[in-house]
Amino acid sequence: MPPALSPWSTLRHRAFRGLWGFGGLFFLGNAMQTMAAAWMMVELTGSDFLAALVQTAVFLPMFLLSLPAGVLADTADRLRLMSAALAVQASAGVLLTALAVSGHAGPATVLGLIFVTGCCTALMSPAWNSTIGDALPRSELPGAIVAISINWNAARAVGPALAGLIFAQFGGGWNFALAALGTLGMLAAVRRWPPRPHPPTRLPPERLWGGTLSGLRFARHSDLVLAQLIRTVAYSGAGSALWALLPLIGQRQLGLGAAGYGLLMACLGTGAVAVGLVIGRLRSRVGLEGIMAAGCIVFALVMLVAGTVRWAPAVYASLVCGGAAWMAVMSTLNTATQTSVPPWVRARALAMHTVCALGSFALGSALWGALSGLFGLGQALVGAAIVMAAGLLLVKPFPLRVGATQEVTPAVTPWEELFVAHEPSPEAGPVAVEIAYRVHPQESEVFLDLLTQLRATRRRDGATFWRIYRDLSDPSRFCERFIVTSWADYLHQRARATLADQDLESRVRAFVRPGEAVTVTHYIAER
Repeated sequence: MPPALSPWSTLRHRAFRGLWGFGGLFFLGNAMQTMAAAWMMVELTGSDFLAALVQTAVFLPMFLLSLPAGVLADTADRLRLMSAALAVQASAGVLLTALAVSGHAGPATVLGLIFVTGCCTALMSPAWNSTIGDALPRSELPGAIVAISINWNAARAVGPALAGLIFAQFGGGWNFALAALGTLGMLAAVRRWPPRPHPPTRLPPERLWGGTLSGLRFARHSDLVLAQLIRTVAYSGAGSALWALLPLIGQRQLGLGAAGYGLLMACLGTGAVAVGLVIGRLRSRVGLEGIMAAGCIVFALVMLVAGTVRWAPAVYASLVCGGAAWMAVMSTLNTATQTSVPPWVRARALAMHTVCALGSFALGSALWGALSGLFGLGQALVGAAIVMAAGLLLVKPFPLRVGATQEVTPAVTPWEELFVAHEPSPEAGPVAVEIAYRVHPQESEVFLDLLTQLRATRRRDGATFWRIYRDLSDPSRFCERFIVTSWADYLHQRARATLADQDLESRVRAFVRPGEAVTVTHYIAER
């Protein structure tokens, strides 16, 4: 990766500075709320599984709702979406505060309302993340992501420690109250610095289900994005063990109270903030894979220490290293995903990254909590460390890189006009498109190798089927045929071409024999 700008240089943009500041208050409130809920579950139930389930209640909504929320962020009014989600989250926080302060918050109530707030966060996150991208130039996006990550991890460092002190002195209800105030601050910020409206288009609007499928199709047929998402799942799923079992490490292994547990969380956050100050330079020196390898090894060692050592200072020191490793890897994966997709699918790509990161985190938390209850805390953490180290085997089949500028920049115009006698309705389909090329027979193998590279492009942008055919009556004539679900989807597919796609089509068409023309024919299903 090229050298990154300092994350603090991004704060000169007023809109980004405002969103960053109020976002920090929102993150701080959420961190305090999660810590208070987890410790409350330990005190109320003493159950490994229910204590770990708090993390699941926080992050499982990301797995369930982030992708539909990404579709809405790409196609609907982002300001209205964020405002509605934040208003409901603030209301749930106020209700949780009232029940906790009055002593009527039982385990089911706490988990249920935490789940509601998690749903609201999942619905607004893709829109908020894409709003951040609107607030500054693309060249400064890596620095902005680091600044946001520092903000989030600083909240995770300060929030739990502060929540532990408040919990010990006044009880968990006041942590929930501060979280509700942070949510109201975020609501004020997005209304003060709203996202840019989506650019006007004559294309038919995408519907929720179709937009969800198109986002999934893009990720499936983009080797670049698919590798990033698979590596995210592997790292987050294995690493979730430490985060989920930390209350039990503090209570059972180290004999700490609520304030001590907050200090454990603060150590993780401190390491994350520290590495955030130098992560740009580290990436430019060692590359993406160097960051990933170091992060996997360090975090695996930290889980081994946390699962086997009972001397508190050693655990504190290891958690600082663990927080640094977690921040380095997750911010690197987030940056790679955000900078590797074109604008039409950016919010959905962010949502898919969230689904992979926090969905695997939520499911992993429940799994490692259950394994801890069955086999013991130490054994669960040792097992998680082994799984984390095994993630290094993914380097060869799923290598990481950042998308080039031409791979994410939309092409100015499509290749050809639509020569159709009567344009069908947007819902009509399926649509079959046939593109015929006539090339010199001696160049056919090289031509076919290059034409095959269009498979990923067509499938990624909307095609459900793609094949190459040779004309049996004319060995020099080849047909590329693909099928799109509807006429509206075909129009969207044409509009999604990037400069890299355009360059690839130029190289394909360069093989066409002089004097011959590429012909495009459209077919609509009748029966």
